[in-house]
Amino acid sequence: MRVEIPTVDYWKQQIKCQSACPVHTDARGYVRAIAEGDYEKAYMIARAPNPLASICGRICGAPCEAACRRGDLDEAVSIRALKRFVTEKFGAESGRFNSAPIDLARRLVDAGEGQCEELEDIKHFLDHFRRQVTDGLPDDAKTVGIIGSGPAGLGAAHDLCLMGIKPTVYEMEAVPAGMLYLGVPEYRLPRDLIEAEVEVIRAMGTEILCNVTIGEDVTLTELRERHDAVLISVGAKKSRLIPIPNVDAPGVIGGVDFLRDIALHNEVELGEKVLVIGGGNVAYDVARTAVRQPVHDYDVSRTAVRQEGVIEVHLACLESRAEMPADDAEVDEGAEEGIILHNSWGPKEILVDDFGRARGVRFTKCLAVFDADGRFSPSFDEGQTLDIEADQVLLSIGQATDLTFIDSDDVALNERGQLQLDEGRNITEAEDVFAAGDVATGPGLMIHAIASGKQAARRIHAYLTREELTSTPRIVMHHELPMYGREVGYETTPREGVPAMSPAERSRSMEAVVERGFAEDAATRQASRCLDCGINTIFNSERCILCGGCVDVCPEGCLFIVKLERIEGEPELEELVTNRYGDMPHDLGSALIKDETVCIRCGLCAVRCPVDAITMESFNFKEAFSA
Repeated sequence: MRVEIPTVDYWKQQIKCQSACPVHTDARGYVRAIAEGDYEKAYMIARAPNPLASICGRICGAPCEAACRRGDLDEAVSIRALKRFVTEKFGAESGRFNSAPIDLARRLVDAGEGQCEELEDIKHFLDHFRRQVTDGLPDDAKTVGIIGSGPAGLGAAHDLCLMGIKPTVYEMEAVPAGMLYLGVPEYRLPRDLIEAEVEVIRAMGTEILCNVTIGEDVTLTELRERHDAVLISVGAKKSRLIPIPNVDAPGVIGGVDFLRDIALHNEVELGEKVLVIGGGNVAYDVARTAVRQPVHDYDVSRTAVRQEGVIEVHLACLESRAEMPADDAEVDEGAEEGIILHNSWGPKEILVDDFGRARGVRFTKCLAVFDADGRFSPSFDEGQTLDIEADQVLLSIGQATDLTFIDSDDVALNERGQLQLDEGRNITEAEDVFAAGDVATGPGLMIHAIASGKQAARRIHAYLTREELTSTPRIVMHHELPMYGREVGYETTPREGVPAMSPAERSRSMEAVVERGFAEDAATRQASRCLDCGINTIFNSERCILCGGCVDVCPEGCLFIVKLERIEGEPELEELVTNRYGDMPHDLGSALIKDETVCIRCGLCAVRCPVDAITMESFNFKEAFSA
């Protein structure tokens, strides 16, 4: 039986939600604050490392939930929905800090002492906050040109302002926020919320210039002459095409192009039948957006059973239902809205009419998406085909970045036409040109783009100041909780779905936001499900008499008393045993070990212990950074 001696990293990794978050948000900290009714503290913890916390509360891919240890017991805590609950009360959309973002920053510094919040992102720049409160960014501040105003660009701009560096964001579209505005449908992300988040970053000192296309209105070379550094953070806005016959026929368009036209209120004409090709979340954004569009040339005889204004939407993908990369909620809600799903079919040919316009797609049966080594390598049964009629075909099989504006010889591209970056994935071969987001890492979650932008900001700071941010020793401690207790029934409280509009209501309009969010009683109830993984059972071996009382009372069976000869581990374990038992044969010694994966932090073992050898303690750490 292999065991591990707890170290600082061991305790940190127990808080799996925080470890999984690319910007290290202490999800456990803000969820527990909600359970305790301290909503402002919860918001401050959520906002500290994340400049787009309000948007993340609506659409984050939530890797924290995927990692949540409660999911090993039954289902993960509703972390993203709980973030939305507090951002609606105190975030950008609440209007509380829009006119005074520095006040927000200063209050963040004082948020939630001793609860594992990694507030170094804010605390390191406190001196800059104080100067900006009275003076704003200095006139002689270094400047950075940021190409693209998506989550990576905005995340970088936010942190650069905190560092006393002046960012200017160049956006080719008429509105800022990149694919957040142009690619995420309004039924998922209200436009006024996006605007509120952007306004906070603008108020901190960021200049945002829209309708500026790099390579046309201004060149990359000119930007490098204008600014002390340049950050390329263009998103993956180009739809990928499928190399099949007639893919360029009229009536075939890219899914992201379709979403952009809808977001900008450009006229889009769809017939009664739309076919979306793809199995990811973007494909469902496209399909569910199509459902909400009015029908042109409406034929009552063919669509009498459907509601007015709803067209027939099909979605076909290579993957089986179990393999689909789209979130289960997207697939389920799409089905409720009438999307007709076709799994395990690969496009073979765009079918066209006598005028060359698309009239449908012929598919072949996909037998497997991946090969034996797990690599993408679809195999097909050419003898099985399926024809799906469609007036419009929307391709959503992936996206690519457009780097045609690169005009500098020292900003190199690799053999795949992507930026040549260092191992840290932020610096190009030109020392003053950096990259972040999709262009640096490939298409990913919004939270990954934010993290990439924040990392790029630190690289830019180091380049401009010649001062590398370095970490100082951690401040680590366990703090005993003598009055520790949990909510009654927390271990059996089920996960509740986020309240949503009915399919009939939400399908009528792009502006009808699907998720309504948790009410206060539901939020506190759902937050109480958190196992509070920053709380640990600490065992005092000097007091323990190995009576087995804790083993008997543990409801999850995570404690064991075993013979020393049954356990093995790193050399430190043998050293520990030797220090404790000397040369005593291992078959005569015993040890109390714990399975952390199933512990629910109930504290019953501490209550049962007759010699007070077990205490419930809060693990606290902070990592300070300095230049």
